[in-house]
Amino acid sequence: MTTVFVLNGPNLNILGTREPSIYGTDTLASIESDLRAQALPHGVDIVFRQSNHEGDLVDWIQEAGQAGHPVILNAGALTHTSIALHDAIKAVAASVVEVHLSNTHRREPFRHHSFVSPVATGVIMGFGARSYTLALESILSSNVKSNS
Repeated sequence: MTTVFVLNGPNLNILGTREPSIYGTDTLASIESDLRAQALPHGVDIVFRQSNHEGDLVDWIQEAGQAGHPVILNAGALTHTSIALHDAIKAVAASVVEVHLSNTHRREPFRHHSFVSPVATGVIMGFGARSYTLALESILSSNVKSNS
């Protein structure tokens, strides 16, 4: 494994200012910087992307899965609505760690269901920006295998 895709969905581009009482004050840029620093000693490259468009995430999951690269996925609200993301993960047998900054089970009932979880290797939530570093730690420690 030399590459990990970190994919971020809708509204994550405004982290740091978007409801900081729920999502914290870390920005997506600071999360990316932390992950790159964490990956560097292991010789792992990070492909870090964000989109507010579901189709972009589907394309990137397919790209990662077909190349055998593991994925850290924060699909945002698409977690709770997107059968397309579920199908993309399943279709390419992508190794996905689903992450959320907040504990979605402590929030509105509509956030309690995930279409990603049934096809994800694991789920990490509720630790703020640390959810991402815990996901990468799991991948680096080989608890999440690449498909290659």
